[in-house]
Amino acid sequence: MKKIIQDGDPVLRDTAKEVSTESIKSPEIKKLLQDMSKALATQKDGVAIAAPQIGVSLRVFIVSGRLFDTGEDLDTSTHPDLVFINPTITKVSKNSSSEEEGCLSVTGKYGEVDRASKTTVRAYNEEGEVFERGGSGLLSKIFQHEMDHLNGVLFIDKAKEVHDKEI
Repeated sequence: MKKIIQDGDPVLRDTAKEVSTESIKSPEIKKLLQDMSKALATQKDGVAIAAPQIGVSLRVFIVSGRLFDTGEDLDTSTHPDLVFINPTITKVSKNSSSEEEGCLSVTGKYGEVDRASKTTVRAYNEEGEVFERGGSGLLSKIFQHEMDHLNGVLFIDKAKEVHDKEI
């Protein structure tokens, strides 16, 4: 089981490398996606993860299928995880809002981050097919947060009023 890398590890500050289109369907990338999904599934409050968060400096992130579940039991997702390989943001709305964020790689810290309200991302899926996905609200914020990871930026670099979570 891959553990989630914490702030201070240099891989989180690197600009992740693109995945070659020839290798998207390779066993190595399939294993990476499995490792990412497994690591994300262990995190009760995690909704997405980027490859650098498990120590792999590649431009890949996954959004948990749990995010799209409307049922009461969030432990068993009925939706598959969404895979984004070599993602680029193609559109952002002018409107933005500031909301509290946390991060699996900055455990226990939270802060207010201003992000666009709507975002569109173009990427490859795990089959090597190009797709576009728009998101608003929380999904838009997730897209931007994960893209920051791929560019070596952590939410604490942008956040206001960073604080420890009160237990």
